[in-house]
Amino acid sequence: MRRSLRTALILAGVAVAAVWVNNTSLFAPDLAGHGPKFIAHRGVHQNFERKGLTNETCTAARMLAGDHSYLENTIASMSAAFAAGASVVELDIHLTRDGQLAVFHDWTLGCRTDGTGETRDASMEELRRLDVGYGYTSDQGKTYPFRGHGVGLLPSLEDVFRSHPNNAFLIDIKSNDPGVGKALASFLQTNPRRLQQVWGVYGGHRPVATLSAVHPELRVFTKRTTTGCLKAYASIGWLGIVPSDCHGQTVYVPINFAPWLWGWPNRFIQRMENAGATLVVIGPHHLGNTGSRGLDTIKQFRNVPLGFSGFVQTDRIEVIGPVAETQRRKPSSS
Repeated sequence: MRRSLRTALILAGVAVAAVWVNNTSLFAPDLAGHGPKFIAHRGVHQNFERKGLTNETCTAARMLAGDHSYLENTIASMSAAFAAGASVVELDIHLTRDGQLAVFHDWTLGCRTDGTGETRDASMEELRRLDVGYGYTSDQGKTYPFRGHGVGLLPSLEDVFRSHPNNAFLIDIKSNDPGVGKALASFLQTNPRRLQQVWGVYGGHRPVATLSAVHPELRVFTKRTTTGCLKAYASIGWLGIVPSDCHGQTVYVPINFAPWLWGWPNRFIQRMENAGATLVVIGPHHLGNTGSRGLDTIKQFRNVPLGFSGFVQTDRIEVIGPVAETQRRKPSSS
């Protein structure tokens, strides 16, 4: 009995050691990149208190006091994001009543603007007349610092592409209406150059599927595909196997979840790269979080592995971008 127990313990120890050797980064080559590329979520914008956030929360009404006047999803905010080091700017689109694609986050107009009703029920001309800075306040409504300064700043997708012809965008379809996917496909077909500006498209699975059927060459994904990879990898990644759910996919990795991934950092990253996956590191994920969470502090950024050449999504590109640029310059100046 003792011999059987000893044998079992030895075999268990060998198995644990084999798993460790297969997944430790100690014996893996160093990552050879020159630092990450950045996706600026909504451009440079006003951040907000996230505690107690729900899908119904008006985030403009809980604005954090800041040191700039940029408003999300405006052309000026996108220009500032690219200037701060963004490779890609994420923006949100809605299909308007007259068939255009408006760049605006909210399903309804009453939170940020002086308008009312659903965004999709307005024409593009009506949306342009709105003040997109109307609802922002950081002191429970005592002051509204951007009122009167956001009139005419709500752009169409055509405005954005025309003003930034050499930049790349991640498009968030704020709907599950396949008609939005059809409209976006048509928009891209009218000018082949626009396809080169689309880094990726995500959102509801119905419009994303509609778009992908017309433009299979585009990088498209949904919440289901981005989370499916990590769930599958958690079960078999210890073997060094990358599940089919990851191949060719865009995979979002919360920075606090990353250390628990088999082979993190070097082996995991190399496995995903070999599988053709695009990695995007984001901020910490916690149960109950609502909405996107960027990697927004210098402390969080220091947890991104040296040599990682994938993408980091941030809501504070004006903070993180310059820090990353400084790090890139250090080796050449030493």
